[in-house]
Amino acid sequence: MAFPRGGLRRRPASALGPNFAETFAALPVAVLVIDPDGRIAHANAACEAMLNHAETTMIGQPYDAVLSPPEGYVERRDGHGFAAFDTEIEAVRGPRIRVDFVESHVADHPGWRIVTLHHAPQSRRVAQGVDRTAGARAAVGAAAMLAHEIKNPLSGIRGAAQLLASSGEDRELTGLITTEVDRIAALIDRMQDFTDTRPLKLEPTNVYPLLDHARRVALAGFARGMVIEERFDPSLPPVLIDPHAFQQVMMNLLKNAAEALAGLAQPRIVLATAYRHGVSVSTGSGRPRLPLPIEILVMDNGPGAPEDIAEHLFEPFVSGKPEGKGLGLPLVEKLVRDMGGIVQYARERPPEMTVFRILLPRARA
Repeated sequence: MAFPRGGLRRRPASALGPNFAETFAALPVAVLVIDPDGRIAHANAACEAMLNHAETTMIGQPYDAVLSPPEGYVERRDGHGFAAFDTEIEAVRGPRIRVDFVESHVADHPGWRIVTLHHAPQSRRVAQGVDRTAGARAAVGAAAMLAHEIKNPLSGIRGAAQLLASSGEDRELTGLITTEVDRIAALIDRMQDFTDTRPLKLEPTNVYPLLDHARRVALAGFARGMVIEERFDPSLPPVLIDPHAFQQVMMNLLKNAAEALAGLAQPRIVLATAYRHGVSVSTGSGRPRLPLPIEILVMDNGPGAPEDIAEHLFEPFVSGKPEGKGLGLPLVEKLVRDMGGIVQYARERPPEMTVFRILLPRARA
């Protein structure tokens, strides 16, 4: 069987069933075919979606001009193939992604290779709900955090109340009590966001007015003096979201970005949108893949999360900030998940930036 250059030809459909080209194109796994010269001969639709690169522009290019293989690829590959599981690769036109990478040789066709790319079963930086281990860790963290955070202001309230009995400075001490009580109430309100099980009101929505509002609020407050650049796809269709929940998600991510840029000489935040044809993602372990073609990006040129907590960013009470409570990103994950989407964290380049990527369903016409 020969492997022609320039794309697989299709024949008219018949009662004989699909031919090789049709079968190859329909495979749910991303596949690249590499010729003996190390150039790409074919790429199926799943590969185009994963690498954000059309087959017509990949064909004929050197393999490493489209995809940076896993670490150790050159040293470890041999005549029998190569495999790396739950490893990170980088697409020239796409993000860094975690995959199971398998390269095998084609029997009876010397020099020809097939590369398959499977999304890693549990991506390290993809929020897909909290498993039992994370849930237990969250419960312990909740108890510790509440004991610490509530005990301290209550101690201040008690001391102020005792002083009220022997001091005439009632106004100052009453103000202290009010401040500390408000702080407790605000903390409890944030905790209650996670216990709200009421379904969101999803509706077809144009996200651009919401993005513009979030941008203006940020520039008037916590992102004052920073640059928020817009890279919008003008043809983005309506998105199926809860407008209020989406607004809260965007404000949390913009605030997170602004805090990460504090002290930088040239802080920059980028808001971007795109429509990713054919993108489908599993929103949790054992769940079917759903079409999530709407992409919303919040990017910044800050240093990113510390490597030791990057894989736990969407778990409650995990924070890289000295004063952080670790509640903002878990709430983002919850709201996005309740809208039927997923949120991802990555470090991408060039230039290197922190990226929070939200994938959401399109509203039905």
